[in-house]
Amino acid sequence: MAEKSRGWQGAVLKLLRADDYELTVTSRTEITEHYLRIGFTDGGLLAEHPVHPTMWIRMWFPDGDKVHQRGYTLVDIDVDAGTFDIDFAIHDGSAARWAQTVAPGEKIGATVMGSKFEVPDATPAGYLIAGDIASLPAINSLLASIGDVPAKVWIEWVHEKDRTLPLDAGPNVTVNWIQRANEGKSLADAVKAEPFDAHDHFGWVAAESKWTRAIAAAFKGDFGIPKKQIKSQAYWM
Repeated sequence: MAEKSRGWQGAVLKLLRADDYELTVTSRTEITEHYLRIGFTDGGLLAEHPVHPTMWIRMWFPDGDKVHQRGYTLVDIDVDAGTFDIDFAIHDGSAARWAQTVAPGEKIGATVMGSKFEVPDATPAGYLIAGDIASLPAINSLLASIGDVPAKVWIEWVHEKDRTLPLDAGPNVTVNWIQRANEGKSLADAVKAEPFDAHDHFGWVAAESKWTRAIAAAFKGDFGIPKKQIKSQAYWM
C-alpha cells in the first residue's frame, strides 16, 4: 500500500518516527459470529518493541482507494516465534470487513506508536477495570499481569454470546456484565452505581470516548482514586 494513501494520519505518524511493519496473516478463527481471531507473523515487530500488558498496535485497513488506521491489542504473544493474534469485535467498519474476508498469506501494514503501560511497582489494594467487548483483549492482558490482586471488572456487552467470550478472571476477580444502552452510558451508570473508598486502588478504563472520560472522572471523584493511579484510553467514538 502506497505511503500517500495513509493520508494525514500516516504523515503525522511518520513525522513522529513511528515504526512500520508488514504483518502476514496465518490463521482466522471464528469465536462467535460477532468475534473473530486472526493470527499473524509480526514482521520483526516483537523483536524491536518490549512486550507489556495491554500492548497495542495501529493497523492500516483498506477502504476503497484509501486505508484507515485502527488500534488493536496483541493477544497470545510469542516473542520467540514472532507471532501474535488479534481479536476483532465485528461491527460495520473497514477493520471488521477486512477481518471477515481475509485469508492466510495476506499482508497488512502496522505501525507501533503510543502503546505504553506498566503495572504499578507498588501493588495496589485492588483494581477497578471497565471496558467493552472491543477492549476485552486488553482487559484479559491486564488481568493476566496482576496475579492474585483483587479486581472488580465491568464489561459492556452487545450480543448475548459476548458473555461466553474467554475472560481471564481468577478467584479474586468480580465481573459485572452490563448490556449496552446509549453507546456506553449503561457502562458508566453501572460503575457510578457502586462507589466506595478506593483511594488505594488502581483504575483502568477503555471504552467509547465520551464514556471513558466519564468513568475516569468517576474513578477519581466517586471512588477517590488519585489521578496518577488511573489509566484511561478511548477505544472508539
